Amino acid sequence: MSLISLAVTLIVIGVLLWLVNTYIPMDGKIKKILNVVVVICVVVWLLYAFGILNHSGDIRVPRVQ
Repeated sequence: MSLISLAVTLIVIGVLLWLVNTYIPMDGKIKKILNVVVVICVVVWLLYAFGILNHSGDIRVPRVQ
């Protein structure tokens, strides 16, 4: 995955979350839960994208040389 596609994907997710928060009337607690779920999903997706997590569930720590 290229850096440009990564940035575009993060921008699209951010804009969609902003649109949902701005234009869909919801209780504040539900918005907070939605925001937390989206942020956790994006962080896990980024960890997979950068190879820190692999599909077996093991955490790989990069070696510093």
